[in-house]
Amino acid sequence: MESLQDKAKAFRELHAQPMLVLPNAWDAGSAAVIQHAGAPAIATTSGGVSWALGRGDGQRLTRSEMTAAVRQITRTVSVPVTADIEGGYGPDPADVATTVAEVIDAGAVGVNLEDSWAGTLSLFAPEVQAERLAAARAAAASAGLPELWINARTDVYLFGIGEPAGRFADVLAHAYAEAGVDSIFVPGLVDLAVLCELTAASPLPVAAMAGPGAPSVADLASAGVRRVTVGTALAQAAYAAALRSTRELLDAGTYAELGSAMDFGTLNGLFA
Repeated sequence: MESLQDKAKAFRELHAQPMLVLPNAWDAGSAAVIQHAGAPAIATTSGGVSWALGRGDGQRLTRSEMTAAVRQITRTVSVPVTADIEGGYGPDPADVATTVAEVIDAGAVGVNLEDSWAGTLSLFAPEVQAERLAAARAAAASAGLPELWINARTDVYLFGIGEPAGRFADVLAHAYAEAGVDSIFVPGLVDLAVLCELTAASPLPVAAMAGPGAPSVADLASAGVRRVTVGTALAQAAYAAALRSTRELLDAGTYAELGSAMDFGTLNGLFA
């Protein structure tokens, strides 16, 4: 059986490619389908996990709930999994360290750590976030997985923090190479011209969040982006299919929307 360290090294090797596309899973079933579709690695989505557990998005999960979801996913798939740990389930570096240790124990080989305070549109000061990220790196080493990939998310563009003219410089202030971070993630930024500037200026590889209306993966790669995820978009699409099918069933009593469903035998076979 492949060790966690081997998976972590494989995940790092995937990041050495010009572009890594990471579809986002929200439970073991979605992860199995994503692996079946050919994804070389999987990212989790905290929003999708929250919805699956009957919560709203926005750091409303507990550490144990998120860790349990990650563990179910890693036990179901064989590809590397990187975990969205939101803001680390606590403001202090020690909180982040505990979370990182627990998700590594659950089988994750990467984490996504954001810089926003739970339940607010406020961000941690760069020096504070740097301490939190350094704690994540130290915790990974203590847990026996120094190869853990740390993706530092900053919500400057997503939340529209500060004046538009100053956001680019603010993002660069959140590029925490000295804290042992591996990449910087800037959701809310899909402007190719700005991304070109950012990828040229950033000391770290740049990750982007895409979806309907965003540039294609090829265009993002041309702008220098190295990693693309889609956040909650896959979960939203799945729930939209359930909504359309249910409405047809209740309103018309027909089943056309169910005609595109995944074959039962194929789906069931993913869990053999």
